Amino acid sequence: MRAVGKLRTVWSARSPWERDSILYALSGLFAISIYLGAREHAQSLWGALSFGPYLIGAGIAVVLSRRRGTREAFGRVLLASVIGLGVLLAPLIVETSLRAQHGSGHYVQPEVRVIERSGSILLGMHDPYRSFILNGHVVNEVSGVPAYESFFPYLPLMGLFGIPSAYVHHHGGFLDARWTMTLFSISVLFLALNLLKSSAENKLRVAQLLLVLPTGALFAVTGGDDIPVLATLFLGAVLLKRRNNEFAGFILGLVAAMKLTAWPLALGAPLVARKKDGSTARFILGAWITVTLTLIVTPFLLRAPHAFIVNVLEFPLGLAGVTSPAASALPGHIVTTIYKPLGHLLGPLTFAVGGFFAIRWGHRHHPIRLEQLLRLFAVSVTVMMLASSATRIGYVIYPINLWLWARVL
Repeated sequence: MRAVGKLRTVWSARSPWERDSILYALSGLFAISIYLGAREHAQSLWGALSFGPYLIGAGIAVVLSRRRGTREAFGRVLLASVIGLGVLLAPLIVETSLRAQHGSGHYVQPEVRVIERSGSILLGMHDPYRSFILNGHVVNEVSGVPAYESFFPYLPLMGLFGIPSAYVHHHGGFLDARWTMTLFSISVLFLALNLLKSSAENKLRVAQLLLVLPTGALFAVTGGDDIPVLATLFLGAVLLKRRNNEFAGFILGLVAAMKLTAWPLALGAPLVARKKDGSTARFILGAWITVTLTLIVTPFLLRAPHAFIVNVLEFPLGLAGVTSPAASALPGHIVTTIYKPLGHLLGPLTFAVGGFFAIRWGHRHHPIRLEQLLRLFAVSVTVMMLASSATRIGYVIYPINLWLWARVL
């Protein structure tokens, strides 16, 4: 802890331009390592296209850090925007164009194809939860794709991002779902930042983390599905801070209907909800979240309960017996690989033990503030990520963003 405190002191002593230069330089080195070491073509190509803009941006920030100007905030936003064009927009154009030209899966991660396929199914007014496990075998498996791509491991609203792609495809054109998700994320983040009552420094840092640095750009360009979730969660957190409970509940209900990774904040939000006069607003917020989520999810759950549970719960948790590409070499996955029965126990056990300590902590620190809740979930998501039998190491962007939001809010 002493080392962390010392690091914070050193960081705080740097000027804003110097901090930017450090972040961009580290991002450039990371992009180079991704280019040289990534197994997936989409990630490697992003690294090749991005390390230049990052390093050039770092150099510009170093030069400008030695000059004193009255429009420092504007200059930093402008530089971040230009770098964003180089590490987000340009790679997205290149990778989606290559995919369109060659029809190859090398330039896209599997989740994008899954979302596009579900969008096509939803466009035809059908249920995207079609494949499921029965007696150890995949039923209704999608032909011509790996078994894991037969599943739709999201909640229904995520499929909407695939509908524009499906619509264009049905009319003889091509549109990658990453564009839909990226444009949505930018729009939602812009709205949240305009509603956020904070300094220009804080707003820029949030935008950098979610869109410009590798914590955002890499994921938006190669996969994309976590960026709209995080952008919408941030909007919900900002509305909570502004005590606009009805709108916050609606937004958190929507994001909870996208992906399970949004549920920790959606479930915990009523604990910190307050009205303008400071009184609790748990019922109002909880009701809006519950009604919104229920109206979206219930029709799909009732239509095919078993298929829904297998797709949304069992498959993402590694309990469906189908190998997932999301299984990074984290402790939970390693332990499960050594002794498979632990795969059915590790997740629930971690959730139960972690839940016990979280409730105990919450009782001790009652009433909880929003920033405390965000820090708690940053820790909780990290623990669940490490303990899960099938998860991506890329989910680390959730606790990183949550921790920053706690400081900003």
